Amino acid sequence: MHQSFAFLFGLKSRNLPSSAESRGGLALSLIFKFFLFLCAALCLPISAHAASCGPATTQGTAPPGWQTYCWLDLSTYNDTTARTATGQNFSVTLTDGAILTFNLKTTLSTAPAVIAIAAPSWTGAAVGNTAFLGIPGKPILYSQAGGTDVFTISNILITPPLGAPAVSAYAFVAADAESTNNGESLKFVTNGGNWTILDQVDPISGTIYPTISGTGTNTFTETGVAGTVGGYIVASNSPTTVTTTMVGGGLQGVMFAVRFASIRLNKTITGARVNAADQFKFNIKTTTTGAILGSGTTTGTGNGPFAAAAVSLASGVALTLDETMATGSVTSLNEYDARLTCTNSSTSSTVMPTNLATTSYSFGALQFGDSVQCVFNNTPFPHLQLQKALGAVGRQFAGDQFKLSISNGPTTVASTTTTGTGAVVATGATAMTQVATGVSYSLAEAASGTTLLSQYTATMSCVNAAGTSTTTLPTTVPGIIAPVMGDVITCTITNTGKGSNATLLLVKSSSIVSDPINGTTNPKAIPGAIILYSISATNSGPTAVDANTVVITDPLPTNVTFDATTGVAFANGTPTSGLTGITTSYSNQAGGVAPYTYTPTAGFDGNVKGIRVSGNGTMAPSTGASAQPNFTITFRARVN
Repeated sequence: MHQSFAFLFGLKSRNLPSSAESRGGLALSLIFKFFLFLCAALCLPISAHAASCGPATTQGTAPPGWQTYCWLDLSTYNDTTARTATGQNFSVTLTDGAILTFNLKTTLSTAPAVIAIAAPSWTGAAVGNTAFLGIPGKPILYSQAGGTDVFTISNILITPPLGAPAVSAYAFVAADAESTNNGESLKFVTNGGNWTILDQVDPISGTIYPTISGTGTNTFTETGVAGTVGGYIVASNSPTTVTTTMVGGGLQGVMFAVRFASIRLNKTITGARVNAADQFKFNIKTTTTGAILGSGTTTGTGNGPFAAAAVSLASGVALTLDETMATGSVTSLNEYDARLTCTNSSTSSTVMPTNLATTSYSFGALQFGDSVQCVFNNTPFPHLQLQKALGAVGRQFAGDQFKLSISNGPTTVASTTTTGTGAVVATGATAMTQVATGVSYSLAEAASGTTLLSQYTATMSCVNAAGTSTTTLPTTVPGIIAPVMGDVITCTITNTGKGSNATLLLVKSSSIVSDPINGTTNPKAIPGAIILYSISATNSGPTAVDANTVVITDPLPTNVTFDATTGVAFANGTPTSGLTGITTSYSNQAGGVAPYTYTPTAGFDGNVKGIRVSGNGTMAPSTGASAQPNFTITFRARVN
């Protein structure tokens, strides 16, 4: 109701940004006027007021290049000084170290004192609410009641930093900083290039905008309409004087910025980070001094792009773009392939690097109007890591350990040997190791300590942090893999113990003792030759064999005759098997099968077709790779 009544008479009534800037009645008005009188008498404009400028922190609906608007912070604006004949001098330090100086004079005012306030000027303003959010300082010259204010910004001059060439071109920006409603207007007059519209700023709701005229001329006018309205941002190239006439039906505001050549630097990652903690800092610097003009740092674990580093350049200062690893990163930058690509949305002779392999690039000076967007892209060189896991049973023997290795042919590129006991694995992962692209690598394990790999079932599983990679991942041990750019692969060999059972391994071998022609000198397997057969039995399991249950049967080849005179001999190995001896029985059945009831005759007995050896006693358990109880039986036969 209150708002509708105000608009009926062409007025606006809103809460001011703070209680100090609100109207508090006649008494407060008198005190305020007395203060103005006192300040007019004492505050003489003896020097330029130091100021700064800065970009918005959030784009909203602003156009591309929104970060290259350096909005003038007018926090030091003094209305009393600005209304004097000499006005108020300002000195603004720009983002590249250049100095912008100008004089601001406020005249023809029929309203109370103008003040500087933060953006947005109120909850219904377009700038600061829908676009260009988070502008620092107090960029808005704000009229607190209806009336006319004329702001003349003159003697605009930009002094470049030491060593940079003189500034001959720039853009001066003017913006509607409030809501221009019916009975209100903004008029911008320039002695520089004709006004162009940079942005039609969306209203907070609806699609109503003030009417405009003078686009492409030296006088741009924005005339208010009723309702919740948007606003306009316009620019003039290289003026020395800009005059703004602000007519307010209630509260009204205007703000200014400078734009020159601009450059934005962003960051992307292809594949994945080598380590999840890796972060990158990317900088825009001056080439001569190394001073950082703008910088950004990646966050999280995504691939970007991230918040860009952006700089507006008032001077022809030479630039260098570089990137480094941010604090807290684990991996070095040289483990990534870094590429720089830049584009220019303006037509210019400034050279643009394309897919250039570099982490530091001297760009030189930009030309006025350049709008450059650059991206450092980092792709990790292929990386492999091999690690160990154990099943719930843990180790078969207390001293079991495993040596893991990543190898290319005979060359081991990474290895580790585990420590720990039970199911605990320590030092169980190789370093994440950079390898060559497209080269095959073997991922394997070997026994260490008391380990018998035969006592474990081994499986392999792999994870590639580069989720879109098509690299084939191995699933067996040993595994073969050929990684490509962007791959960051971790493979795990899981060993599951076979339990607490005894495990017997039998190995049969033969050797020629003599033959009728050569005797014992290099004998041959010819008729009449004597062959010595050996059968060794080893318990590699962690449990003893049940008493009197070790039984070995061996059918004889059809072309030999058993030597019954020497019979079957038993010998304990090291460590001893635990058996006290053997009991031997014989078969005369074809194929050497049961029953084993035949009694051989002395000499070479052709009726013996097979033997059965039964161990006497309990075969001891193994305690590791170097402590496997074993025994050997031997017998002789003659070649027929």
